[in-house]
Amino acid sequence: MKCNKWTMGLAALGVVSLASVAQADEKMSAVGTALSSTVLSGYVDTSMQWNLGAANSAPSYSYGGAAKADGFNLNVVDLNLEKDADASDGWGTGYKVEIWAGPDAGTPPFLKNAYVDLHTPIGNGLEWKIGTWDTPIGYEVADSPLDPNFTRSYGYTMEPTTHTGVQADYTFNEMISALVGIANSDGVLPNNVNQRAFFANGSPHTDFKTLMGSITLTAPKDWGWVAGSSGTFCVINGYDPAIGVPGSQFAARTAGKGAADATHLYAGFTMNTPLKELKVGGSFDYLQVGPQSLTAAPGGNVGAYQNNWAVYASYQLTEKMSVNVRGEYFRQSKFLGGLTLPDKVIEGTATLQYDLWKNVLSRLEIRWDHQTGDLAQGNPNPAYGNAPFDHGVNNSYILLANIVYKF
Repeated sequence: MKCNKWTMGLAALGVVSLASVAQADEKMSAVGTALSSTVLSGYVDTSMQWNLGAANSAPSYSYGGAAKADGFNLNVVDLNLEKDADASDGWGTGYKVEIWAGPDAGTPPFLKNAYVDLHTPIGNGLEWKIGTWDTPIGYEVADSPLDPNFTRSYGYTMEPTTHTGVQADYTFNEMISALVGIANSDGVLPNNVNQRAFFANGSPHTDFKTLMGSITLTAPKDWGWVAGSSGTFCVINGYDPAIGVPGSQFAARTAGKGAADATHLYAGFTMNTPLKELKVGGSFDYLQVGPQSLTAAPGGNVGAYQNNWAVYASYQLTEKMSVNVRGEYFRQSKFLGGLTLPDKVIEGTATLQYDLWKNVLSRLEIRWDHQTGDLAQGNPNPAYGNAPFDHGVNNSYILLANIVYKF
């Protein structure tokens, strides 16, 4: 026990006892030990954007749209507290709490991740996440600093984002890992913690849960230049509950008729090349929405779909400078009336990243979107297609800078 002069003086006067000080010191030491392995991290994400051509001619991909056109943007502030379960401890425990605040988070700030991390000594070690956690599907993630480009793809836009439930993750060997999960719903940010599935009439459908599974294959260390390359396959099926969530591409799938049964399929890979500075990748997303009554569909009960093909490449020019490019083709059913995305889009993005400052991610990016759907060709019937970009244009050109401080 250590006591400063002020504490010793109070003890001499009988105001405090050394026994109580010792007891308090022991409690603080226990708390300090528990917190010593907790890591505080996060970032502040900002951007400056210029939409060339018609004002606000911006497609509504996730975290995009007219609200960010032609100006300066605070995107999101991320605060993360995390303690990983100790794999060396057969019954190791940990947790993660991640909070988002800012325009991309909406109002009020919300819990992006909040789960208990448990390790169980089964085989090579079975990892459990219990609570709210990021979806396992997709090439890109919600946190833009972890993505190769700042703007999100259409593949990301059509995917779920988080789930509340239980996830189990197991690594069989150096080459194969897998996870399975069960959750309340096919969730979409923001503020979907504990969100249940719903019937088409809007009443809770608590008996219907979302099921998911994925498998990842990784090339082992002795495979030469291919070593470390990986491919992931994932499927998620559940009720989409996001009716009425502002800005959500999921919100209008059922055109005001409530939630719908949705199945997501995903395949993606990242591969090293003989040129060590160059990495390539690709992904395919498919969404099938089960039959329901859509107001935009003349025939009544119909199914609907979205799919997206994307390719990625990254080249490390210098230790601090890299170039990342993405190209994609998105298509969706014309019976998804109410969505702000066109029914066919070609998109290309090029990003120059230069790490000039310590702890700062700095990027320059240019993006081109070309809308090729029916309305672009003059079809006046909105029931058979979705609206083109704002102001009736078929092309969107965006030039932007992204500055992120990571701590």
